[in-house]
Amino acid sequence: MKKLFTNLCLVTATLFVLPTFAAEFKAGFVSTPRVLQESSVAKAAQVRLEQEFSKREKTLNDMGAKVKDVAANLERDAPTLSESKRVQKQRELVELDQDFQRKKREFQEDLAIRKNEELQKVLQLANEAIKKIAKAENFDLILQDAVYMNAKHDITERVMKALDSAQ
Repeated sequence: MKKLFTNLCLVTATLFVLPTFAAEFKAGFVSTPRVLQESSVAKAAQVRLEQEFSKREKTLNDMGAKVKDVAANLERDAPTLSESKRVQKQRELVELDQDFQRKKREFQEDLAIRKNEELQKVLQLANEAIKKIAKAENFDLILQDAVYMNAKHDITERVMKALDSAQ
C-alpha cells in the first residue's frame, strides 16, 4: 500500500512538473531559403554579382551571336565557295565556337564560385543574427530548414530585420 501511494505521488508530481519544463523550453525556426531570397543583404549580394558579371555576360552573348552569324554565312555561302576556302571557313567557325564554349564554361565556373562566396557571407551574417536573437530572447533551440514547423515558432522576419539593421 505504501509503495502504491509512493508511485501515485511520483506520477502526480510528474504530471505537475512536466508542463512546467515544457513551458520553459523555447524553440524557434528560421527559413533559410526565405532569408536568402528576401533579405536585403541577400538582394545586395545579388546586385553585386550582377554588376560584377554583367560585362562578361554581354561579351559572351555578343560572341555567341557572332558564332551564329558566321555559321549562317558559311551555310549560305558554302555552295559558291571553293573547296579550300570552305574548309578554311569551317575551321575558323570551329575555332570560334570552341573559344566561345571555353569562355562560357569559365564564366559559369567563375559565377558559381562567386555565388557560393556571397552565399556563405549571407549565411554567416544570418547565423550571427540568429545567435544574437537566441541569446537576447532566451531561446533554447533554433532550427533551420525543418520539414514542418508551426508558424508561431517562425522567427525568420526577426532575423531578416536584424540583418537589415546590421548593414
